[in-house]
Amino acid sequence: MAKLWAGRAAEDTAKVADDFNSSIAVDSRMYREDITGSMAHAAMLSACNIISPADADAIIEGLESILTDLDDGTLKIDMEAEDIHMFVEQVLTERIGDVGKRLHTARSRNDQVAVDLRMYLRSQTVQVVEKLKTLLAVVAEKAEENVESIVPGYTHLQRAQPIRFAHHLLAYAMMLLRDVGRLQDAAKRMNQSPLGACALAGTTYETDRDFTAKQLGFDGWCINSIDAVSDRDFCVELLSALSVLMMHLSRFNEEIILWSSWEFRFVSLSDAYTTGSSIMPQKKNSDMAELIRGKTGRVYGDLVGTLTMLKGLPLAYNKDMQEDKESIFDAFDTVNMCLDVFIPMLKTMVTHPENMKKAAQEGFINATDLADYLVRKGMPFRSAYKISGSMVAYCIQKGTVLENLPLETYKQYSDLFEEDVYTAIDLVTCVQKRISQGGTSAESVQAQIQYVKENI
Repeated sequence: MAKLWAGRAAEDTAKVADDFNSSIAVDSRMYREDITGSMAHAAMLSACNIISPADADAIIEGLESILTDLDDGTLKIDMEAEDIHMFVEQVLTERIGDVGKRLHTARSRNDQVAVDLRMYLRSQTVQVVEKLKTLLAVVAEKAEENVESIVPGYTHLQRAQPIRFAHHLLAYAMMLLRDVGRLQDAAKRMNQSPLGACALAGTTYETDRDFTAKQLGFDGWCINSIDAVSDRDFCVELLSALSVLMMHLSRFNEEIILWSSWEFRFVSLSDAYTTGSSIMPQKKNSDMAELIRGKTGRVYGDLVGTLTMLKGLPLAYNKDMQEDKESIFDAFDTVNMCLDVFIPMLKTMVTHPENMKKAAQEGFINATDLADYLVRKGMPFRSAYKISGSMVAYCIQKGTVLENLPLETYKQYSDLFEEDVYTAIDLVTCVQKRISQGGTSAESVQAQIQYVKENI
């Protein structure tokens, strides 16, 4: 396939250099965006009297036929082409003749690839956001099912205070809602058209950048032509948002891995999303959750790789920037794959409230409530804290829990203890009286569920 830039060089590029330079294996997925952008460009050239309406019609019809043939498989992408832009233009010229060569008027591959990439990533972002909203609906559903399930809340991975399992799940919902916001914010900033910036300095033709921006669904166009072709901030921003999302998914899956272990047994995962052992027949491994946790590092690598690639580049376009697509495409592919597995895995996850409550009872996580009981009776908090700690130590020594101590034992520590202490340290009471906004009371948890539903 002839080079679009043929004419300057006195000899052909070496085969190894051609292979090294080629990006079609990566950028061929943007064929739809490339063709759509070219049709808008051709229409603009005609509207500005740069090419004739007849030539524009021939170009657009030719591009539409290429798109149709690529979609239905009639036309195969030639992997010997340097990139998708060269492939489309040369097929167009083969089909409609020299008229096809007019398409590249007032355009460079620099602004062409930039507009293709922004359009492609825009649609990818919409796809991930929709999947996140589906995931959020599943989290809200699981939370509704587990409003009455009491589980230990942890700090330092030590049992700390009793909470509703729904409350714990909803913490991830809040994180995921922010992930949606981050992706949408990044997409909004990205939605400026670079088309018309050409190589870096603009063009001598009187083009209409508003025309192409509107045709292609952009909010406007990049004001500085150098910035338009050399900016990849949007890739970095999207990669950052995807990395934060993967961090949240990783934390969520780490907890599911713990909860589904025999040591916790708070949840059970469906056999459809676990594997067994090749040697130990009793095993049920949470491999899908572990893989999501592992793939987080891959997305981090895509972010760091892109930042490193960009950090020393002078303006404007440099071939280094060809490396942007492999990283950002890989990150979106990875996130999509993880969400496709995680959503049904979470939806089919079964909870075991009885095991959660047993763990809560054995963890002395009502010790703070015991201290608060004495405070409400008039004792200073530090004194109440010491008594509560002493009683926990006593229970550990005797192999019992606070709920099972007789009132006589309580009286040995303070005369302020009365029969109502058992109600005060009951786990249901403990979670229900956390009435502060955002807390673990039933009313607060229900309000949080409603918030999630209203924001997806």
